[in-house]
Amino acid sequence: MALAIAFLQISIIEIAVAELHLRPWRIVLPAIVGLAGLLLVCAIVAFTVGVIAGLVLGVSVLAILYAIQIYFLGALGSWLSHPSVREIPDGFGVWADVFARLHRWHRASEITQRRLIDNEERFRRTISALPDGIVLVDAALQIEWCNPVAERHLSISLRADQGLRLTNLVRDPRLVAYMTSGRFDADLVFRPLTNPTTVLSLAVIAFEPARSIVITRDITQSERVDAMRRDFVANVSHELRTPLTVIKGFLESFSDAGDELGPIRQHHLRLMDEQAERMHRLIEDLLMLSRLESESPDQEDKIDIVQLIREVADEARTLSGGRHKISVGVTPAGVRGSRDELRSAFGNLVSNAIRYTPEGGTIRIDWVPRPDGAAFQVVDSGIGIAPEHMPRLTERFYRVEKSRSRETGGTGLGLAIVKHVLLRHEGRLDVESEVGRGSTFSAWLPKSRLVPHEGRPDGADDKAENTVENNQDVG
Repeated sequence: MALAIAFLQISIIEIAVAELHLRPWRIVLPAIVGLAGLLLVCAIVAFTVGVIAGLVLGVSVLAILYAIQIYFLGALGSWLSHPSVREIPDGFGVWADVFARLHRWHRASEITQRRLIDNEERFRRTISALPDGIVLVDAALQIEWCNPVAERHLSISLRADQGLRLTNLVRDPRLVAYMTSGRFDADLVFRPLTNPTTVLSLAVIAFEPARSIVITRDITQSERVDAMRRDFVANVSHELRTPLTVIKGFLESFSDAGDELGPIRQHHLRLMDEQAERMHRLIEDLLMLSRLESESPDQEDKIDIVQLIREVADEARTLSGGRHKISVGVTPAGVRGSRDELRSAFGNLVSNAIRYTPEGGTIRIDWVPRPDGAAFQVVDSGIGIAPEHMPRLTERFYRVEKSRSRETGGTGLGLAIVKHVLLRHEGRLDVESEVGRGSTFSAWLPKSRLVPHEGRPDGADDKAENTVENNQDVG
């Protein structure tokens, strides 16, 4: 019987220590004191009355204690199956302390759980109040949660569509291709099929290995403003072209008069002609930018890279006028795209290198195959670009050195044109530069844009390659 009581006490200790973080001595010490007192009383009875009386008294007390322990253990087991603060049983002795601790522990647990639920609900209300749409998806693109804005943007319902694949609900081909590609460096801009008047920007942020956040933003208004700006620039540029052509014609007529005008007027005419030519280049660049932004890509052709780079190199030599060392390295290759657009982009990169490279500097033009595609690369030994200018290089009218760009006839739109041309060809512009050491501009095109080069049987391709390789200007 004593062993059974001890076993029950040990069980109580294990439960109290594991669940309620009680100190063992707070239970063990009273139990030891109680057993010691019982043994002392039984010994006194056995000594004064008789051994049998002492044993009967000890067994009776132990039986009562055993029944009490069984009762409270049963009460504890019943409560654990349906825990509730209001239904925690009462006890005495050690059990009173255990149940009191159990009440405080369960009360704190309920408060913590209620606080977590409140925080989660507050977080959901906060997310729901955002102006952007938020969709939480798992690795299989199944919807776990979304806010009301996302429901409006994508025409989905959390109650009806939770657990379904987002790409099965929003059947826009561009969105499906974007979500399944796994490449989320750039945002997707598209018009939902269910609401073609709305323009959405969609971004994906992975925050766990198996979960991602899809963020949608309504950019209809900003797109409308951009369209108005593009139309305004295009219309103004187009309207300026005609009077500027007339002005240039009259300036050429005056220039034909020669010495009759005198040196001062001739100087004035040269200044007017230079500024008119600069305005003409600016208008042409503005019109091209407007066309790149608003029109669909031209019909794509197979482009001979050797021939294209040879034309760009010839223009570079003409622009340089023998002031730079220009070398070209290219292997036969083919590209699928718009020849005029790529020629303009490549030409702008080379002309920038010439403008920002001092006389006697070197410029190298290469076509560099890469594992993921190929790149038209221009390396110069020019003045270089400071790191603070890098993020803004492709902005309209942004110049690193305004005076040098104006002196050499730059419009400030060259790199903006390059960026838009490469975007239309699924490429990108990479820039590396060090002040005082030079710059490297790489117009990268993906492997999907490369096509097999069709060489001619008479070896003309090799001849063109060697001509481009060896034809250098040394200033």
